Amino acid sequence: MSECPRCHQPIDVQAIACPHCRLPLKAFGHPGIPLHRAAGEDYLCATCLYHVDDTCNFPQRPYAKECTLYVNSSQQNSITLYKPKRTFLARTWLSRNAVWLILGTLLLVSILVALMP
Repeated sequence: MSECPRCHQPIDVQAIACPHCRLPLKAFGHPGIPLHRAAGEDYLCATCLYHVDDTCNFPQRPYAKECTLYVNSSQQNSITLYKPKRTFLARTWLSRNAVWLILGTLLLVSILVALMP
């Protein structure tokens, strides 16, 4: 059992809202997602990694007091970012542009054939 941050009454760990004071504790309808809260008058965005790198699209940004995606920017070193391999990038680019490559090759071959004496 944990306790409510507002009324300090014991609550179930999976509770979405406090049964005593109705304070939201988790993301609405998702008991597995924690709801981060700002302490005092500060805003979460001031220390959030997504605000720092300008990838946040939260509507209350930069004045959010509650957020489910908050990541502390001081813990940035512990976060590993996904970096795809070059072979994956090349295959993806080829699959997206296969038609243009074929058309370009046909155009180049036709120009070379036309220029032959």
